[in-house]
Amino acid sequence: MTGLTAGALSTGYGVHKLLGPVDLTLAAGEFVCLIGANGAGKSTLIRTLCGVQPPLSGALRIDGAPLAALDPTDRARRLAVVLTDRVASLQMRGRELAALGRYPHVGWHGRLGTTDLAAVDLALEQSGALGLADRLVAEMSDGERQKIMIARALAQEPQVLVLDEATAFLDLPRRVEIFQLLVQLARTRNIAVLLSTHDLDLALRCADTIWLIDADRQLHQGAPEDLALGGQLATAFAADGLVFDALSGEMRLAASAVQSMQLTGQGAPVAWARRALARAGYGVDDSAPHSVHADEGGFVYRGDAPPRHFPTLAALVHALRHGAGKAA
Repeated sequence: MTGLTAGALSTGYGVHKLLGPVDLTLAAGEFVCLIGANGAGKSTLIRTLCGVQPPLSGALRIDGAPLAALDPTDRARRLAVVLTDRVASLQMRGRELAALGRYPHVGWHGRLGTTDLAAVDLALEQSGALGLADRLVAEMSDGERQKIMIARALAQEPQVLVLDEATAFLDLPRRVEIFQLLVQLARTRNIAVLLSTHDLDLALRCADTIWLIDADRQLHQGAPEDLALGGQLATAFAADGLVFDALSGEMRLAASAVQSMQLTGQGAPVAWARRALARAGYGVDDSAPHSVHADEGGFVYRGDAPPRHFPTLAALVHALRHGAGKAA
């Protein structure tokens, strides 16, 4: 399977172009994350790749076949989509909802045969939703419902799985779980998986490839690490009050440091002390006259007076804000 390819693709509405021309490839076994600011054109690109919206120009192929030439049934056998829309079939049970994914395979009569039932069970198992099969969808959490929706998509036995903001309503543990699930599905099913997401941190940690749409609606492609080192991530997410930190791979507040402080120590206490100092208005500078040493035993501030020990960063920040270190 070659997955989904786009050649000289331009997307938009009417004569209004949002993106392109670009060449894209969703390869079998690969997990790709599409990221970018609101209004950058992510949803339009997703709809175009799924055949919901026609491209302004260019060619789309799935497993070598022109997407536009496929009838709806054949397209559904090759391409499955999971959207952000809330599940409407609340009175169905998990297995019934997942079984709807077999519609491209069962024909007009809609009866599931042995092969279809096995495909639904496998989809439920691989999506981590087998335990939800007999539960009412109305009784499920958002994360559980999303697993059922992924199971429904897998029941189509697609070559390409596209998800638009599939983690938007989930808390952090459930978002992590869905990201890990999608990586596993790409590998075990050898399918191409594309997720549009605002979760930059998880995308950088999990994706094989990032599709990044910047503020000028230019699309950059590459491994997360290469886009970070090349500066594309920092440029794309540059905004008032925010900075992409290429060292940590995180977005951070770009608050202007009004004072400076040396910071020494090892491990996690140093990393969290750096964040706490930044929040208190201190930049880290090895030449600063005052210092903080951070380790598992606490935090030691050395200034003009004798060293002071603080058991927590909250206590240290409070002291800095109320007089300690003002001469730094």
